[in-house]
Amino acid sequence: MESYNPYTGKVLRRFKPHSAAQVERMLAQADKTFQEWRRTTFQERAQVLHRAAELLRERQDELARIMALEMGKPVIDGRAEAQKCALTCDFYAEHAEQMLRDEPVQTEARRSYIAHQPLGAVLAVMPWNFPLWQVVRFAAPALMAGNVGLLKHASNVPQCALALEKIFQDAGLPQGGFRTLLLESKAVEPLIADDRVRAVTLTGSEGAGSQVAAAAGRYIKKTVLELGGSDAFVVLADADLELAAKTAAQARMINAGQSCIAAKRFVVEKSVSAEFIDRMREHLKAFQAGDPLEEQTQYGPLARPDLADDLAQQVQKSVAAGAKVVLQGGQPKAGSARFAPVMLTNVKPGMPAYDEETFGPVASILVARDEQQAIRLANDSRFGLGAAVWTRDEERGQRVARELEAGAVFVNALVKSSPEMPFGGVKKSGYGRELSHLGIKEFVNQKSIWVAGEKPEAPKNLAE
Repeated sequence: MESYNPYTGKVLRRFKPHSAAQVERMLAQADKTFQEWRRTTFQERAQVLHRAAELLRERQDELARIMALEMGKPVIDGRAEAQKCALTCDFYAEHAEQMLRDEPVQTEARRSYIAHQPLGAVLAVMPWNFPLWQVVRFAAPALMAGNVGLLKHASNVPQCALALEKIFQDAGLPQGGFRTLLLESKAVEPLIADDRVRAVTLTGSEGAGSQVAAAAGRYIKKTVLELGGSDAFVVLADADLELAAKTAAQARMINAGQSCIAAKRFVVEKSVSAEFIDRMREHLKAFQAGDPLEEQTQYGPLARPDLADDLAQQVQKSVAAGAKVVLQGGQPKAGSARFAPVMLTNVKPGMPAYDEETFGPVASILVARDEQQAIRLANDSRFGLGAAVWTRDEERGQRVARELEAGAVFVNALVKSSPEMPFGGVKKSGYGRELSHLGIKEFVNQKSIWVAGEKPEAPKNLAE
């Protein structure tokens, strides 16, 4: 396992995967810790999460530097990621008790209600693109619910994984409450098979999600999957074109385009398509590439050279099939992790730029005759994670939003995640939800409790 700097092409550190004996000790420790942690109060757990939030803010520069070195994220974005993680820890520390309070239900019983109780160890299989955020959005609610966490992070961000483990331990979480397992992907299924692992959450590719879901099905384990996305960014003729084009460029360049919810397909009504393309192209050209450690850098390299090679192949195959390049970018040479923005028009079904997720700064422009065709094009994808619609008519925007097949739709705004709102997708983008009151309930036993006996008589109205 290597910590590799994609900007310099140099290996920073090598890590030896944990042995079977080490993994067994961690599983046993997690199981033991769960029996203790589940009995702590919400106030005790909140103290740990609030302290974790403080440490995330205190160490944001260090964490941003690690992310810049390991996967190429500019330090300005890395600090923002650490701050968002801190916000989410505070959010669940403050709201988990209310979210998981007993829910009374009227039945024939004297008293009946739904109680929410933790499951145990939750295994998280996480990607490299947001190496802190993807983990915290599972860990904060899971820990506040009384579960413990086991992290199998992407093999190219081991330092990020270990730094996050240390934050939770320094915050006062028992050592077995959150452990990083340095393991290769082939070790995931044996973990899922272990009875001490009660649930699995994965953020990653469609292929990885399918494998984890299949294994979890064999061993009857609850799963939440947040998979790929090919988000549609719908621009109707009455949109504020300058704001839409500027936001479109930002949406495509999130994390150098390496985001599941980065807009990838830009569906534009024909009457404004030429002007929109010109405006978006100029905004994309203005983005400044450079060393992720430099403050002025707006986007860095892709996380690995092979990812850039794959993206270049998707562009080449699309162009060979008839797509037109209106912004020339891409790799300076094969084997480089650097990749400048590309814009394609005349994108049709059968091309990788139409059918596949392009995980990097490649924008596909799809021209629609009218609103109804725009909706059809937006929905013509096997993915359904996020989407955006742009129009000056707010009611129209909300109506179109209801027609789009996605887990989240933003009207006149950049698609993003926040702890207050549920996050997840439909179709091949996965199932289940993270964040919000729905996310924290994914990994609890929603237990029905029924107390027999006669119901107490209602108090008589003394005025009768």
